[in-house]
Amino acid sequence: MKLCNLALIVLLAALAGAAGGSDLLREERIAKEIEETILSGYPLRLRADGIEFLAIHRESAVAQRRGGVVILHGRNANPDWHGVIHPLRSQLPDSGWETLSIQLPVTSLDAPEESYQALISESFPRIASAINFYQQRGVERIALIGHSLGVRMALEFLAANPDVRVRAVVAVGMSASRSTPVSGNLLALQKVNLPILDIYGSSDFDAVLTTAPLRLAEAHRAGNQAYRQLEVPGADHFFSGLDDLLVQRVRAWLQRIFSH
Repeated sequence: MKLCNLALIVLLAALAGAAGGSDLLREERIAKEIEETILSGYPLRLRADGIEFLAIHRESAVAQRRGGVVILHGRNANPDWHGVIHPLRSQLPDSGWETLSIQLPVTSLDAPEESYQALISESFPRIASAINFYQQRGVERIALIGHSLGVRMALEFLAANPDVRVRAVVAVGMSASRSTPVSGNLLALQKVNLPILDIYGSSDFDAVLTTAPLRLAEAHRAGNQAYRQLEVPGADHFFSGLDDLLVQRVRAWLQRIFSH
């Protein structure tokens, strides 16, 4: 996709989320708290919708770069969150993957549950900005990795922007709603015809475990033959104590998908 088209995505998504409920002051506090503690990679500021936001970039640690991944954290987390996010962003570069972990919009701590819905469209300009960052660096093989709420942001962004140059999605701890009509991640799975790794733990949240058959059925109904579901024995929602195993599974899948 041309850079001007990515700029248009940023603008349209920004307008859609203009009335959202993100807490920029809280977000800036989070950024300042973690910027000085980053030991792997380096912090930088990207821009979307006139707002600067934190991202953490780590280049490939080997000469042959395989591609770049954009990492999207979950609810009330940050781009260097100890569970799922930090292990992936710091270890994937050792096998040739650049990582760019971005700060997504957050609500205030006392915000009602429905406030998180507004954050989804507010995340779109930031995801587009991250993709643009890679394209300006000449990285064409791009994947999105989302955890929890970050999965929904990734899938809904791709459903709304089918022409964007993302070639694969890793969904860690993806939940779904049983509501009728189909909505959220299940609706997005109908529209995103990309290789998807749906990876979760056997001790994950009920909203993840009980809807795994629904996610599988929806992907198959949509004809996505490159959708794969993988349950990791013993893992919880944050893969506590199983960081290395998570990285191994994600790395192996990315290598297989991008070897074609």
